[in-house]
Amino acid sequence: MSIRNLDKIFLPRSIALIGASGRKGALGHIVLTKLREAGFKGEIWPVNPGYREISGLTCFKDIAALPGTPDLAIIATPAPTVPGLIGELGEAGTRAAVVITAGLGANEEGTLKRQMLEAARPHLMRIIGPNTLGLIVPPIGLNASFADTPVASGDLALISQSGAVIATMADWANSRNVGFSSMVSLGDMSDVDFGDLLDWFAADTRTRAILLYVESVTHPQKFMSAARSAARAKPVIVIKSGRHEEAAKAAASHTGALAGSDAVYDAAFRRAGLLRVFDLDELFSATETLGHVQPFRGDRLSVLTNGGGTGVLAVDTLADLGGKLAKLDEDTLKALDGVLPATWSRANPVDIIGDADEHRYSASLDHLLGDKNTDAVLVMNCPTALASSEKTAKAVADAIGAYRKAHPRAKPVFTCWLGGAAEEKARGIFEPLHIPNFSTPGDAVRGFVYLTRYAAAQEALIRMPPSLPGDFKPDRARAQKRVQRAIEEGKKWLDSGDISEIFAAYDIPYVAPRFAATPEDAGKAARDLLQDHEACALKIVSPDIQHKSDVGGVKLNITSATAAEECARQMMEDISAAYPDKRIEGVSLEPLIDRPAARELILGLADDKLFGPVVLFGQGGTAVEVISDKALALPPLDLTLARDLIEQTRVAKLLKSYRAQAAADIGAVALTLVKISQLAADIPEIRELDINPLLADEDGIIALDARMRVAEEKRRDRHGGNPRFAVHPYPSEWEGELELLDGSKIIARPVRPEDEVLYQEFFDHVTPDDARLRFFSPKPELSHKLIARFTQIDYNRAMAFVALDPETGALLGVVRLHADANGEIAEYAILVRSTIKGKGLGWALMTLIIDYARKTGLKKVYGDVLRANTVMLRMCGDLGFAQSFDTDDPAIVHVELDLREERPA
Repeated sequence: MSIRNLDKIFLPRSIALIGASGRKGALGHIVLTKLREAGFKGEIWPVNPGYREISGLTCFKDIAALPGTPDLAIIATPAPTVPGLIGELGEAGTRAAVVITAGLGANEEGTLKRQMLEAARPHLMRIIGPNTLGLIVPPIGLNASFADTPVASGDLALISQSGAVIATMADWANSRNVGFSSMVSLGDMSDVDFGDLLDWFAADTRTRAILLYVESVTHPQKFMSAARSAARAKPVIVIKSGRHEEAAKAAASHTGALAGSDAVYDAAFRRAGLLRVFDLDELFSATETLGHVQPFRGDRLSVLTNGGGTGVLAVDTLADLGGKLAKLDEDTLKALDGVLPATWSRANPVDIIGDADEHRYSASLDHLLGDKNTDAVLVMNCPTALASSEKTAKAVADAIGAYRKAHPRAKPVFTCWLGGAAEEKARGIFEPLHIPNFSTPGDAVRGFVYLTRYAAAQEALIRMPPSLPGDFKPDRARAQKRVQRAIEEGKKWLDSGDISEIFAAYDIPYVAPRFAATPEDAGKAARDLLQDHEACALKIVSPDIQHKSDVGGVKLNITSATAAEECARQMMEDISAAYPDKRIEGVSLEPLIDRPAARELILGLADDKLFGPVVLFGQGGTAVEVISDKALALPPLDLTLARDLIEQTRVAKLLKSYRAQAAADIGAVALTLVKISQLAADIPEIRELDINPLLADEDGIIALDARMRVAEEKRRDRHGGNPRFAVHPYPSEWEGELELLDGSKIIARPVRPEDEVLYQEFFDHVTPDDARLRFFSPKPELSHKLIARFTQIDYNRAMAFVALDPETGALLGVVRLHADANGEIAEYAILVRSTIKGKGLGWALMTLIIDYARKTGLKKVYGDVLRANTVMLRMCGDLGFAQSFDTDDPAIVHVELDLREERPA
């Protein structure tokens, strides 16, 4: 249900605490005390039939006795009472509850939890919990929890499945003067989950960054959609516990063995643009940074220190984390020569010697902040008897303050004042100025790297991928037919003939093997192959054997028909004797490919039980699991994402040129990853795929061996695609044509990220007046970031159809629809070239988007139209939109189409 009624949780005007108690130490008493101490300005109504008054507040015997309808209910009563209380609250009009009570899932099949949700459902009531520490919203003085430490108001939101993490973060934040907009303990996450709260806090103006503590995700599509949307708006940092969960030991394919669950979570977080950290210390460091520093561009760090050793430690950590040390400009070096003793380091780190006083620090920092090769500065101080740490801190803080005033987009400065309790006063100087301060060089560098990684993730979210080759047009129907036939024949693992045809349909080069049922047939097949090749390979064929080499089922370098026949006979006899339970159907033969410079790779698909299809890439060969050089990504992939996947592995370096070795065709490898991603999107029956090895050299790629597992799949998502995709793939089923008034036809399809290149020329053909009618302002400046918003959409939440000239490919018009977080109503917008107005393109695009809205289950489509836009208002009237005037702005007409009603004739 997403954000529906969450305003009653985070902005309540009245709260009922059901299970309030006057007994000290009781949960109901602790929560009531916290509610009152936090300073909530609304009504607080304790409910307990055993009291008339608690702590000076009137106590009500039951929900019916309350003087009004509470916006929010806090429930701390025994588990069996919860479903009935939720039903009563719903009947009374309450639309949100925090169920602190534990034990609702402890009975048989979690009956109480199910009853609670059934009681809430008719009233669209939202529930946090059960089994939760509670909810804290400092800006409104709301502490509906039993956390021991009060929380200051700030602009960080923490969403956690662990109440202990909430309590720990609250204690740490108070010691660092870090405040929060909200802290939410999700508990058992029976209703409100990460996806809901990511949507809420992404739009919350009080929240600048979102912190997540994740143990598990329950609705992956919802989570990914919300996380990607939130990450585009503000930093989202995640810590995931349970990283070393044991993978399946008996995986039937290399891909299945390599795709561990934490690696899939990591791929999901990366795809969503989240910044992952790995323990609470890192989360604290990231929080410290985000609490004080706005994200910035650039990744080059300069280090200023009075201790050479600490500077080296900082640089070591920077290198370990993949950060960059700034190379100081010559002008900066000369300027530093003028203010530093001759013994200074004359390099970065800038070691200004152990006797450095506050004046030396201040002058050096000024020059580093002016250095054109520096994006951020880390200032470190080691306590000595030669200078005052406190005076130095004051001088550094003053220099930073002056620099910020003079530069609106100031470079960030991180500080690290080493030492124990004696240095606390010096560190305290930085807090009021929101200058991040760390206790160790490593923590400080990590804080810097977190922000650079966040900035890189933001850039990745809006990169324009290159277009796919125009000749890549997969024959989906051919591949689907072959897979369906195999399933009807009862196959789980496809044979080489099936795989060969499927790969041919998706233009994946493959050494197509020849099947031989008998040794004699093997000899005949070898005779044919050896006419064109020097040698061939022979492999056992069995539906029960996936890793052929493990059972002696592979023989290479066969150079004669006689040898092939003898080898096939011996192999079949040996394997039958050693493995009598394995069905032996025959052998396959294939030419031995001689590409001495080729690198052996593995490409594959795994089916994660939570996130669905996952694409794998890495170093291949028989030792693939021992080497374990692999990376995972969630499909769908474009060429940019595919190259990112490749670059995450060690074998990526081997694909480049080195010594006398020419570079492999990395573009061909990336395109093959895109092809298998598309294969997974088109044919959800494919559950697992290994291509190992895939040979890659300067001449291209070729698959030598492959395995493919299939299973029946009757479902499709609302776009008709793979229902298990965590990220909705491109909805190719909506590709088609539109007919204009003159009978001419144009191409209409969903927008793609690579369409960015079409927008500049398109806007060149839109008049200022037409742009004003669309944007309610002059024609916008077409920055990459703006166009990325138009072209890189989440098909789960939005749709945009582009109209293209069938001859030139030029963009003629766009209509878009963006649904609310509840997935029920959507706002439309449309724009066509001014030069083709009056040809019926606007009408055709509007009817297309309305048809899409109906078929995908939206209830309403609406828009705001300038009263001067008479053409659009007339069209909306003809399409059945109701019209009303905006009371705040009479120049605007609100139009709305109820899709539950019949379309007008």
